[in-house]
Amino acid sequence: MWSLSAWRRRRTLAKHPVADDMWQRVRHQLSFLDGLSVAEDQWLREACVLFLEDKHLTALPGVELHQEQRLLLAAQAQLPLLHLGDLNWYQGFHEIILYPDDFLSPQRHRDASGVEHEWDGEHSGEAWQQGPVILAWPGVMASGGWEGYNLVIHELAHKLDMLNGVANGLPPLHPDMRVSDWANVMQKAYDDLDRQLERNPDAETAIDPYAAENPAEFFAVTSEYFFSAPDLLHEAYPQVYEQLKLFYRQDPLARLKQLKAHDPVYQADQ
Repeated sequence: MWSLSAWRRRRTLAKHPVADDMWQRVRHQLSFLDGLSVAEDQWLREACVLFLEDKHLTALPGVELHQEQRLLLAAQAQLPLLHLGDLNWYQGFHEIILYPDDFLSPQRHRDASGVEHEWDGEHSGEAWQQGPVILAWPGVMASGGWEGYNLVIHELAHKLDMLNGVANGLPPLHPDMRVSDWANVMQKAYDDLDRQLERNPDAETAIDPYAAENPAEFFAVTSEYFFSAPDLLHEAYPQVYEQLKLFYRQDPLARLKQLKAHDPVYQADQ
C-alpha cells in the first residue's frame, strides 16, 4: 500500500545522502558504536539523516557546526532508538541549542520548610518540558566512547522520560514490561546510591553520584552508562541493566564483550 510517510522518508534520504567516507569518520569518533551489525549501521545512518531533517540545530557563536559534526550528534541521539520501532520517541521537541561551553541556568528549589531558593547553576545540558534540548558543545564532543559519559544520551533520556509527563524516572514502558518491576528495581538501586552518599558525600561510587539527585537523573545517568559503560552498570546494578535492556531492546554489554573477545584493538586495551 502506498504510504505518504514512506515516500517522504525515501525522498529525504535521497535528497541528503551521507558519503561513505564521512560516515566512516563519524563512526571512528564514536567507539561505542563498534560492533553494530551491518543492518544496524544502515538503520543508524538513515536515522541520522531523518533526525537532522526533523530537528533544528541552533549553533550559538563559538560553535562550528558542519555536516560531520551534525552527524556526530545525530548518531548519538539515535542510538537509543535503534530497536524501539517507528513511534516518534522524540516528539516533545523540535530544536537543539548548542552552546560553546557550559552555561548558567536559573534554578529554583523549595525546601522542606517551604522556603524557596533561587540561584544560577552551571550546566552542560538541559531538556525542557515541551521545549528545546540545550547542550554544551564540548560535552557533545567528549561523548561517544566507553567511558561512562554521554551528554546527548543523558539529555535525550529526559525527553523519553517526559513522554509520560513531568520527568520522574519512568518512561513509557513496553507492553511486555511491568511498571512494578521497573519501580522496584530502580528505587532499590537509587536508595542504595543515596545511602552511600549520605554516609560519605565524597564516596567513590560505581556510577556518577549525580544519579542520586532524583529519580529522573537516575534514569538519565543509568541510560548513559547502559550505552557507554555497560560493564560498570551491570557490575554495580545488574537488575537496573536488565530493565534498561528490556526498555531499549539492546544489549551493549554483549556487544562490548564480543569486541573484547574478538577485536584486536579492544584486546590490546585490556
